[in-house]
Amino acid sequence: MAEADHGHGASRPTLEQVAAAAGVSRGTVSRVVNGSPQVSESARAAVLQAVHELGYVPNRAARSLASRKADSVAFVVSEPETRVFGEPFFASLLRGASRELSNSGLQLVLVMSWTAREHAQVEQYVHNGHVDGLMLVSVHGDDPLPARLSSGGIPVVMAGRPHVTTPEIPYVDSDNVGGARSATNYLYDQGRRRIATITGPQDMSVGVDRLAGYRSALRGRRGVPRDLYAIGDFGRESGERAMRQLLEREPALDAVFAASDLMAAGALIALRAMGRRVPEDVAVIGFDDSEVAGHTDPPLSSVRQPVEFMGREMARMLRTMIEGGDRKVAPLILPTELVLRGST
Repeated sequence: MAEADHGHGASRPTLEQVAAAAGVSRGTVSRVVNGSPQVSESARAAVLQAVHELGYVPNRAARSLASRKADSVAFVVSEPETRVFGEPFFASLLRGASRELSNSGLQLVLVMSWTAREHAQVEQYVHNGHVDGLMLVSVHGDDPLPARLSSGGIPVVMAGRPHVTTPEIPYVDSDNVGGARSATNYLYDQGRRRIATITGPQDMSVGVDRLAGYRSALRGRRGVPRDLYAIGDFGRESGERAMRQLLEREPALDAVFAASDLMAAGALIALRAMGRRVPEDVAVIGFDDSEVAGHTDPPLSSVRQPVEFMGREMARMLRTMIEGGDRKVAPLILPTELVLRGST
């Protein structure tokens, strides 16, 4: 099916247009939109795909939003289940949001959306009026979900600065550039001269910003290799793999800033396996100051970001938008702090 053009001036897609695009009857589309089980899986998939491509929004979503009948908000994480339940960042963010909403009368719904099919299901769930607003977490690249949801009139708040140009979607973030800069500056000030970084995915603002902070700290420094970095996915295994790659490229490296505690923990494993002592041979700093930092050997120096507070502020911002009807809420950037432990 071809992508429909719904730019400025285009009319809202109709039920009939969705039916035509999906090759089914209007009644079938209506049953899918209303959640009826009396539809074949193939027809349901075709309708959901057409809904996604056309950007169809059922009229009753607007009525539900206006009346606040749902009394719930969604916490949507664009990652696989293994990462959502395996990394402390997501649990801390969710805990903060839950605590902020505990006395608000709003229920918090956790939704995981990693594949294109899951994205379409999220859009359908939202457009059916099941939630009054959304918090979007770990958005990658040019993911159309934030813009599609925001343009549908539902309040949306993002965790982290949008990576690409999107409508003016409010967000809560940490000072990723400043935190990475402070970690790298500290390593340099301690006499380290071959400083590497294991950065996050470059299709996410957090990965881009932490790499930018590292580069900013080393800009103009004499005798320091430029852009000695490898890309990870914020997970432990990717940190171990990236550390091995960096040691192969620069066996004499003497420090590494990793853009997450889990990647730093993976780096410690690789360094030990390759006969490097920490911090005597290689100093290591992570980012997050999560529970992981206190349980590595040696304990991990890390850039502290207030993850749980970020979650609270996201929920508070979303409540303001829902209750006040204001979509133009200023973004919030929270400070970071370097916490020193045995790894440096």
